[in-house]
Amino acid sequence: MKRHLICAIALAVALAPPIRADVRLHPLFTDHMVLQRATLIPVWGTADPGETVVVRLQRQTPDWIESSVGEAVADGDGRWRIHLPLPRSFGPYTMTVTGKNTVTLEDVMVGEVWICSGQSNMEWPLRATFQPDAAVSQSANPMIRLFTVQRAAVPTPQTTLRSDGWKVCGPETVRPFSAVAYYFGRDLQSALQMPIGLIHTSWGGTPAQAWTSQPALDAVPALQHYHANWKRVVERFDPARMQSDYEAALKKWEADAEKARAEGKPAPNRPRAPVPPTQSPSAPSTLYNGMIAPLVPYSFRGAIWYQGESNAGAAYEYRTLFPTMIEDWRRQWGRPFPFLLVQLAPFRKINPNPMDSDWAELREAQLLATRVLPDVGMAVITDVGDENDIHPGKKEPVGARLALLARRIAYHQPIVADGPTYRSMFVDGNRIVLCFDNIGSGLECRGDKLTGFTIAGADRKFVNAEAEIRGNTVVVHSPEVEKPVAVRFGWAHYPVVNLWNRDGLPASPFRTDDWPGVTAPKPGK
Repeated sequence: MKRHLICAIALAVALAPPIRADVRLHPLFTDHMVLQRATLIPVWGTADPGETVVVRLQRQTPDWIESSVGEAVADGDGRWRIHLPLPRSFGPYTMTVTGKNTVTLEDVMVGEVWICSGQSNMEWPLRATFQPDAAVSQSANPMIRLFTVQRAAVPTPQTTLRSDGWKVCGPETVRPFSAVAYYFGRDLQSALQMPIGLIHTSWGGTPAQAWTSQPALDAVPALQHYHANWKRVVERFDPARMQSDYEAALKKWEADAEKARAEGKPAPNRPRAPVPPTQSPSAPSTLYNGMIAPLVPYSFRGAIWYQGESNAGAAYEYRTLFPTMIEDWRRQWGRPFPFLLVQLAPFRKINPNPMDSDWAELREAQLLATRVLPDVGMAVITDVGDENDIHPGKKEPVGARLALLARRIAYHQPIVADGPTYRSMFVDGNRIVLCFDNIGSGLECRGDKLTGFTIAGADRKFVNAEAEIRGNTVVVHSPEVEKPVAVRFGWAHYPVVNLWNRDGLPASPFRTDDWPGVTAPKPGK
């Protein structure tokens, strides 16, 4: 009897209809999304292998029907992709995806899409910024849409992601959203008068190598150490020991917390649960794998980036790493899209004396990226730092300056979008004369006299200097240096500087010398 029952079950399984895989869209495609205009629109997802999938983007008015249609057949792995023809208007559209089932998305807009990435200063939510209430209360704008990629650090490139989907911008949705990204999108939407989609994908405290793919890092000899070292860490990793150490730390914390409560003292911080090295957000390529790769090939105009604090200790290497990351992203999408970055804000104790600074060297590496790669812009924010907080609260000027750069670089508007940047120098007796690009309507001192300039002779010993604007140049001197050879400006952790152009943009810190800094490779290494 038992044998007959087993045979009957096996026959029933064999004769049962195959399980159907419904047509599914990639998580980037939801209600309220923004599709990039002026290009073919890639739409993709999964279905049964061999299943025909039809995507229709349609908008109906009282006078006519506008429709874009594409068709594809799912491959052997069930993946399909369609490139829709360019729609003629901003929307809203309805997207209908039909296979063996139908998926319908409403309120789809066509406009300008930007990726917004980096570490904590990009991640920083609007609700936690300086005086956010007015911005939040005035944020309702159906022409701005917000999408946040949930955190994911993984060892291999992914094709999907986790998110709550696209949200229409308003007080409830914008409060937890990236403040820099919001202010950027707000100003850009006001200038362009078209829908703006912001894809926010960032993680605080993370380095640039985590956002760069393994093939890109391994292709550069100076960066091959990242995955070579990481491989050794993974090979030595002992999960049992990690868990044992954590449990011991937790037990000690419980005892210390109980003792603190008995003595009326604050309890110590609870130890964090350990993370395997393959899931560390600081490990090379893990954030590219989990938070950038899944966005490919979604069409967008450009990217904004606020990161660098976690790489300041290796600022000289950042000269290579950062352009490598930018080129890596551009290669993944197959085009040199505009890439706009934020130079590090002033931070740490103000020191009035000339000094070496890894943060100054990181700012220099960021500036150099704009010179070695096309369509890379940099927002200078020397005026909105916080001596005691690595997360300065004033994010509105940051977003505003990124929007200016986007208007000039991505949309070719004839506007001034940069502050003064150093071009060249010459020695005039005991003085050095500095020449600048991006002077706009002219150079300006915001204060009684220029600050932040230092000067040195052949001995390479910098002293604070006097500086004054003469026409479109700045003349620098010090009675302590009779034969000057080099000038530095804003070369400090917390630069106190006031050179601007009359168009309202501050000058970038710089140096005229190329002497080895504190993060430069040591001879023989």
